[in-house]
Amino acid sequence: MQPLRGVTVVALEQAIAAPYASRQLADLGARVIKVERPGSGDFARQYDTRVNGLSSHFVWVNRSKESLTLDIKDPRGMAVLRQLLRTADVFIQNLAPGAAARMGLGAEELQADNPRLVVCDISGYGRGGPYESMKAYDLMVQSEAGLLSVTGSGDDMAKVGISVSDIAAGMYAYSSILAALLERANTGKGAYIDVSMLESTVEWMGFPLYYAYDGAEAPPRAGAAHATIFPYGPFTAGDGKVIMMSIQNEREWRAFCDRFLGRPELAEHPDYAGNANRNANREELGRIIAARFAALTGDEATALLTAVPVACARVNTLADVWAHPQLAARGRWHEVHTPRGPVPTLAPPGPVNPEPRMDPIPDTGEHTRKILAELGHDESAVDELIRDGVV
Repeated sequence: MQPLRGVTVVALEQAIAAPYASRQLADLGARVIKVERPGSGDFARQYDTRVNGLSSHFVWVNRSKESLTLDIKDPRGMAVLRQLLRTADVFIQNLAPGAAARMGLGAEELQADNPRLVVCDISGYGRGGPYESMKAYDLMVQSEAGLLSVTGSGDDMAKVGISVSDIAAGMYAYSSILAALLERANTGKGAYIDVSMLESTVEWMGFPLYYAYDGAEAPPRAGAAHATIFPYGPFTAGDGKVIMMSIQNEREWRAFCDRFLGRPELAEHPDYAGNANRNANREELGRIIAARFAALTGDEATALLTAVPVACARVNTLADVWAHPQLAARGRWHEVHTPRGPVPTLAPPGPVNPEPRMDPIPDTGEHTRKILAELGHDESAVDELIRDGVV
């Protein structure tokens, strides 16, 4: 399924948020031209060397793209970029706050030349407001969005272990661009999209925000357990294996008491009737549940919970995830080529047929000559641009 075939995306992107958005578009068939700095490229290329010498971050978010190196501070480089944008369908950028507008790459200027262009700016805090010019990396935004107030344990805050604010912004950019392309099919006009990492993350904070509505007490940090639903979290079996489990409703609670705990009378105990009471008395109830887990091995506990049935899960390592039997059974791992050889990559969630697009991860500037030739630059002119460090 590649409904975006024929759509050209120019991405002046770096790090995670914008590259993640443009990779989703590439997965659906769009031609994504990634504009990078001559020589060094996207700075995320240098984050680490864990994937055959390539950066784990870069490999994750940059498959199926073409790399064009341009020094857009040089008028000749900017001229090439503007030439591309005159016929492009989408422009995505996540430079430093205000940088694109200062270079004349704001939506108003670009759409004057190309009224069908969809322009998407991704930034930490969005256009306007007192935070507009603030630098924003993922951890900064997690902090501003209140996420660190509900992650961790007790008084110890913890960053979410993935770039959740970058990912949130990337996904809202992706879905907004798809909506703008649908709208353009009806109106013939492009659109301007202003995605902020802060707003994207705060949208995902909906439950704790409403839980603390109108000055109410916020949900406490609860480590790996759910802050307000109980039992919902980790329990340790007698062999040391940690099992995650969750009770979501009264039907599950009654079956859990009968078939797992072997204490059906607990289902009617007033201290544990309804989630609010179980949550209020989680320490006492937790001791009862922990004692039952301690009498079982991890495999025995998992088998009993599955038979109840109650939702449960292993606490996997990353090595376990690479070898996860469900991913293998569904054929989700594919192969993508990189400048350092093939590596496994996960198929995009959702589409089933035909085979997903899995084009290579580009080397820095790998497609520069090809793209410039398409724009009408002859070989000698390209040689001059390379010699002068413009591309």
